Amino acid sequence: MAKRGFKKVFCRMKLLGGMAIVVSCLGVAGCSVEKVEAEKVRDVEFTVVDREDVPEELLGEIEEAKEEEMKLSYGDDGYLYVARGYGCRETTGYSVEATECYETKDSVRVKTRLLGPGKEEKILDRETYPYVVIKMEYVDKPVVYD
Repeated sequence: MAKRGFKKVFCRMKLLGGMAIVVSCLGVAGCSVEKVEAEKVRDVEFTVVDREDVPEELLGEIEEAKEEEMKLSYGDDGYLYVARGYGCRETTGYSVEATECYETKDSVRVKTRLLGPGKEEKILDRETYPYVVIKMEYVDKPVVYD
């Protein structure tokens, strides 16, 4: 089996007024908005990545975008990294959970949700920027965030 060349991919999405707008795409020919089929073809195995294991370039993009709702994807070394954040929160105790990841005919779909502080959790009045980064085998399809 011939080894396929790998291209570094980075796409950044920013939400403005409830509409997803592509802010920048580097190394991707044909970033566009199109109808994407949602029927699941297969589940995609993924792992949640600790901050120290996130590629440096992606960490920089997260730092730039974390104050607003963010949707980032980054391909490198045969892996696809997907970051999802929900913007600034006024207190501690928030986290983001990746609940599902699957492939369709046209895309990779990632479902996440923002979790609030637990009832027994000690809350501090300090701004936080909850996000999650997941890592999966590289798939050359657009990422759709649900």
